[in-house]
Amino acid sequence: MALAKFELIKQYILARIESGEWQENDRVPSENQLTELMDCSRMTARRALTELVESGVLERSQGLGTFVAGLKSQSSLLAIRNIADEIKDRGHGYSVKQLELSQVSAQGAVAISLGLEEGSPVFYSVLVHCEQDKPLQVEERYVNPAMIPDYLKQDFNQLTPHEYLSKVAPLTEARHTVEAVIASEQTQQRLEITATEPCLQIIRRTWSRKGVVSFARLTHPGSKFSLGGHLTFNR
Repeated sequence: MALAKFELIKQYILARIESGEWQENDRVPSENQLTELMDCSRMTARRALTELVESGVLERSQGLGTFVAGLKSQSSLLAIRNIADEIKDRGHGYSVKQLELSQVSAQGAVAISLGLEEGSPVFYSVLVHCEQDKPLQVEERYVNPAMIPDYLKQDFNQLTPHEYLSKVAPLTEARHTVEAVIASEQTQQRLEITATEPCLQIIRRTWSRKGVVSFARLTHPGSKFSLGGHLTFNR
């Protein structure tokens, strides 16, 4: 089935971003330029740009045009966060313990989230991210092997999964939910907390241009972690 014209325009833009031809803050073609370049209506070009802006790939600047957005690490509920950068930005020491890196079978929510058949092989990693040598986050991540075939070859003591995935499969979309939980006994031990301490858990799915890349559970001690955001409303 042939792709709609606006999807072809999105692929055209994403391909140039992923190849490095268009860098962060580079201006992308305007609606008029895309109309001529892709032989389409202005409405079609506008839809393609708007969807990429809404997914965070592009950003608009009033009166200036549309630009390639950066994948910024922020202490925000609204942004994808790199825990290593966040800790370092506070001037604190960051360290990590890689506990597991293996292939497992996708079951239940994992299979559904990655769009795979039950029992399909997936890559699985478990890391504990530390601030000042104290555990701050347990990261459990399931990765689609078809998207990231070399995931198990990495050393995540040197580079976080977030950083690696951002390099090899630049994100085009992410969805996450946050809830308060009582951690499992195993996670309590990894976070060095008591059985009664509540935790904040982020469930996150990420996409690249080709499909779902990963499904992650990020668990933090409630006493050491908070989420915030800043919203600006147009009047």
